[in-house]
Amino acid sequence: MNTREDQLKAFDRLLTIMDELREQCPWDRKQTMESLRHLTIEETYELGDAILDKDMDEIKKELGDVLLHLVFYAKIGSETNDFDIGDVANGICDKLIDRHPHIYGDVEVANEEEVKKNWENLKLKEGKKSVLEGVPRSLPAMVKANRIQDKVAGVGFDWEESQQVFEKLKEELEELQHEVETDNKDEIEAEFGDVLFSMINYARFLKVNPENALERTNKKFIQRFQYLEKKAKEKNKALKDMTLAEMDVFWNEAKKL
Repeated sequence: MNTREDQLKAFDRLLTIMDELREQCPWDRKQTMESLRHLTIEETYELGDAILDKDMDEIKKELGDVLLHLVFYAKIGSETNDFDIGDVANGICDKLIDRHPHIYGDVEVANEEEVKKNWENLKLKEGKKSVLEGVPRSLPAMVKANRIQDKVAGVGFDWEESQQVFEKLKEELEELQHEVETDNKDEIEAEFGDVLFSMINYARFLKVNPENALERTNKKFIQRFQYLEKKAKEKNKALKDMTLAEMDVFWNEAKKL
């Protein structure tokens, strides 16, 4: 592993390369924060995929891509005299010190939950009108629901135990079924949303990240379905011409692999 001195040299090397690219490369010179935004989102998702795959080499590469974007934004900010990478680093350092009075002050905490509650209360003291202000509007709905629930729990708005959440989930499922039976499309959508919200809340009590759990199932389904496609092709059959019973044979084989 690199020493702290080597790490600082590597970061300085990246800053130097960024300066050179911004001055000499037509593509890099043309970029703005707006043009980089969608690329940054894409790189973040690629990092997320690598983390779920537990591919450490790929995680290292994707972290490099994300780090490049952070340095790129800071470089653009320095060109307009708004901020530079030093301001970015010092800003997050100051925030971390302020938000961890149990480390850098005289506040005592008993566990992780007290740390999270202190964090949200400190944010309100900093001038935020709502604990939900920090939830980005453009987050995917599932991630947003998870963050909303996590943040309100940080200020004490939460169930006491998982069984209460499970009972709420069953109640929401019953309400959904009622609307399905009455065939009210608008209410079905509303109740379906309540079920999903309750499921995400239940996942939080089970210490399960719902986004990771669903993506894990997505990957599993893709692997099994592609096995099914492969076996069908080996038999010179099109899936649309196969019965469900025939497909189920290969599906069960895939589950055993």
